[in-house]
Amino acid sequence: MSRIDETKEFIPVRIAVLTVSDSRSLDQDRSGQVLEDRLKAAGHILADRKIIQDERDQIADQLRAWVADPQVDAVISTGGTGLTGRDVTVEAHRDVYEKEIEAFGTVFTIISMEKIGTSAVQSRATGGVAGGTYLFALPGSPGACKDAWDGILSMQLDYRHLPCNFVEIMPRLEEHKRRK
Repeated sequence: MSRIDETKEFIPVRIAVLTVSDSRSLDQDRSGQVLEDRLKAAGHILADRKIIQDERDQIADQLRAWVADPQVDAVISTGGTGLTGRDVTVEAHRDVYEKEIEAFGTVFTIISMEKIGTSAVQSRATGGVAGGTYLFALPGSPGACKDAWDGILSMQLDYRHLPCNFVEIMPRLEEHKRRK
């Protein structure tokens, strides 16, 4: 079972939050606010926060901009992961990924099943890595953001989490680009 090693020092992660919505403004963005509140409460740094429309190219361009920014270690997007015609966040993420973290969506589905039953099949939460930056796409509901943060991200973005976590391998994400 997982646990926190209190002998290790906490390492804050610089996280950008992206809300994908055609209709929300910052003051109406409950899901983005949930993520901001949780990451700050955990001791992480909010690197940036934006809202953009459900446009695949715009989403991918914003993800690429944050991947290129050395002040961003991880990006969490919320919204646009469903099945409707305007839901293109997953496709935009996959346009950017160098590697997909397939188990992220699976674990999210397991957590969601406990809360919303078979309706969890309608979510396409995903995770991946590009340019040494972690990218996660979550559904647009505050509940889904809470579930993903509390059930996965709070632990995987904590360097002290055992037996392993995303933070400890961050320095190695780009090792394939080093000269041999």
